[in-house]
Amino acid sequence: MKIAVAVSGGADSLYALSALKTAGYDLFALHGRFASPRLDPLPGLREQCARLAVPLHVADLREQFVQRVINPFVAAYAAGQTPNPCAHCNRDMKFGLLLDMAEKSGAERLATGHYAAFAKHPVYGFTLRRAADPSRDQSYFLSLVPRERLMRAVLPLADIMKSAISGILAGQALETPLPEESREICFVPGDDYRVFLEKYAERLPGSGPICLRDGRVVGRHEGLWRHTEGQRRGLGLAWREPLYVLEKDCVQNKLVLGTAAELRVHTCRADRLNFFVPASQWPESVFVRTRYKQKAQAACVKIEDDGMYVHFHKPQAVCAPGQIACVCDEDGWVLAAGVIQPE
Repeated sequence: MKIAVAVSGGADSLYALSALKTAGYDLFALHGRFASPRLDPLPGLREQCARLAVPLHVADLREQFVQRVINPFVAAYAAGQTPNPCAHCNRDMKFGLLLDMAEKSGAERLATGHYAAFAKHPVYGFTLRRAADPSRDQSYFLSLVPRERLMRAVLPLADIMKSAISGILAGQALETPLPEESREICFVPGDDYRVFLEKYAERLPGSGPICLRDGRVVGRHEGLWRHTEGQRRGLGLAWREPLYVLEKDCVQNKLVLGTAAELRVHTCRADRLNFFVPASQWPESVFVRTRYKQKAQAACVKIEDDGMYVHFHKPQAVCAPGQIACVCDEDGWVLAAGVIQPE
């Protein structure tokens, strides 16, 4: 079986390449050029691939990345949402176009440096599962990738801790082409999406009123796209108690604020669903994540024709439309996911 290994220039994908080479697989490395990085990883990738005696292929997908990831990212912010570009990149680029190119080059599988597992469950069959390293688990970001696509994935980092990677690479005399690791949005310099949007977008919604839940106007915002649900800092006003963003009313261009007590919600709705396990096979107890860093919360989930309705057992911080609602069981096996929508 021939495997293409997606290499970005970071330590994790280099480890994936090295581990599969050591295991004796027939490999080639595949570097997808998505964004234009500050530091070009290609010279370093060529050197490390030569050291491992693995051919390196390069796919220039920058134009497609703009169309499939950056433009929807900008459009979502302009529409008042808080998008998750990494989840869409994994679905449309890495396990979309890059997987297609790997197969056209003769590979049967595509390996990546994601911290997640795709394995066979005794009841569900093959499905996505959280990684052994909870601090790096990326199953949330992979939960929009169709199951049939992940069936062709190889995920060598499923059971390894991030803290072990650098030592293993050093022991093999391998040097990471991009020494500075980033967990930010790859195409947003400095992780400041507001500056990026101002430079990239031709037109963004302008200023409007800041209101409390009862309708009282307490200030003005400079664009709903500058804010996200749950935000406390950077609101530009003082109040007798801390205020948080409860809602972005795009129809009236109004930013709605409230107290911590008003911030808590019991429900959210998601559409554009991606099922790993049919709902009829779900366990009685399910858990839902609506943010990457959130621990999965116990909930009841109902599937309707227009999407997925989540009712949390305990109140949660308000959910941001555009983020992912990821449903899993108590052991971290992913059952389904969808994109959160305004209720």
